[in-house]
This record gives sequence, C-alpha cells and structure tokens, in this order.
Amino acid sequence: MTTTGTRGVTLGQAAREFWRHPTPWMILALVVGAAVARVVVGGISLADLWAPLALVLLFPFVEWVIHVFILHWRPRKLGRITVDTLVARDHRRHHADPRDVDLVFIPTPTLPWLILAIVALPLGIGAAVGVPVSATLSFVVVESLILMTYEWIHYLVHTDYKPRTTLYRAVWRGHRLHHFKNEHYWFSVTTSGTSDRVLGTYPDPASVETSPTAKNLHGTLN
Repeated sequence: MTTTGTRGVTLGQAAREFWRHPTPWMILALVVGAAVARVVVGGISLADLWAPLALVLLFPFVEWVIHVFILHWRPRKLGRITVDTLVARDHRRHHADPRDVDLVFIPTPTLPWLILAIVALPLGIGAAVGVPVSATLSFVVVESLILMTYEWIHYLVHTDYKPRTTLYRAVWRGHRLHHFKNEHYWFSVTTSGTSDRVLGTYPDPASVETSPTAKNLHGTLN
C-alpha cells in the first residue's frame, strides 16, 4: 500500500501499512508503559473503573470538540501576526488530500506533547485532589487505548479497506461524508455519529449541499 493507497486492500494489508508509520509505535509504547505502571502499583479494584468509564462515555464529545475547535481552527490575524497551529495546518493538508496516508496520522512532532499531557495532567490533577495513583493510572491506560483506537480507525477509514460490518460501515460513511460532502458536519471519527447526533451536526446527507471547500478548509488555499 503506497501513501496514496491501493484499490481493494485487505485488513491485513492495511494493518501492515499502519505499523510502518511511527505514531502507532509511539502510542503503543504509551499503552505498554501505562499498563506496566498500573500492574506495578497494584491494588486493582472496581473503584478504578469509574473514571475510565466516564472517559469512554465522554470521549465522543471530546473528539467532537477537538475536531471542531482545534483541527478546524481558522487562521486569525492579530495585527501583523497570523495565529495558526501545526495541527490545524496539517489537518487542512489532510482535507486537501484525504488519500495521502502520511497526513492521516497525528503529526509526529505533536504526538510527544499529547502523550505528555495524557500522562502528566491526570497524575497532577489526581495528586491535587487526592485520587489514588492506582486509579489515575487506570485512567491513563484507558486514555492511551482510546488514542490507539482513534489512530487506527481514522487511518483505516482513509484506506481502501471496504466496510464488512454494520457498525464500521456507519463510522466509515460519516467520516467520508465529512471529507467529500461537507466539512461542516459529521465530525465524529471513532463512533457512528454519537456526538454529531446530540450536537446537531448529523443531518440527512440529501438535505446538505456539497461544500466547495471540503478539500480547501476556510478557502485558505486560494
């Protein structure tokens, strides 16, 4: 599978290509490190499940907020300075060429900072409010697994692997509509539109015009 994809790839071919890129390995290191730390600390109990369960339930909405307000950030002028970010610029490049596999992954320069936040913020906040380290590490383990799930699903949707299940077909369809129909809707990536349905960005595709800027976010390439 090349950076522009091939027709009719199998799941195995897609997986082999996935592991040829650096960010899955970086995230895997986070998953393993968090899991090992959790086992070493010990004291696993049912109480550890509350925070991770809340994270799983909230993540579709967290993902929506990140997609809308961070990835789709519109460059703004403050005097002579243009306020823009690397992740927003890379996301605009991703929309311009959705079949470029290298642009599908979380930007490599950004990922270490994201990993640091995933680990440091829960530990710092947990320590400040008196949450046991064991429970905080359980939260970090689930965070890291969610991050890996996001990276895999987003990558897979942009390959030529065809949906085989109803659930994945719904996820695939929503994200394809976001890229090729209208970039102002269907912001969910890892679910079949959970957050979009709640937040009003999951319209009937037949009622939405095809956007002229789906591949040119904010018309910035003009």
